[in-house]
Amino acid sequence: MNSPEPVFEVMDDAMADILRQKTEVERLRIAGQMWKSARVILRGAIRTEHPDWNSEQVNREIARRISHGVVNY
Repeated sequence: MNSPEPVFEVMDDAMADILRQKTEVERLRIAGQMWKSARVILRGAIRTEHPDWNSEQVNREIARRISHGVVNY
């Protein structure tokens, strides 16, 4: 199976300006919420793909995908 070509997204100047105005704590809070959102989205996708998997299997797959395969059980 061929891997899809990587997609590179570039932040536009307006968004970069908004983020530059945030404090370090605000930017860290935003990143944390994005991390949580990614896990929620992945959890739903994995449960759809593998409805027979238990929570431990789902969590392992989330870790594997988020780490790009670095975490391997």
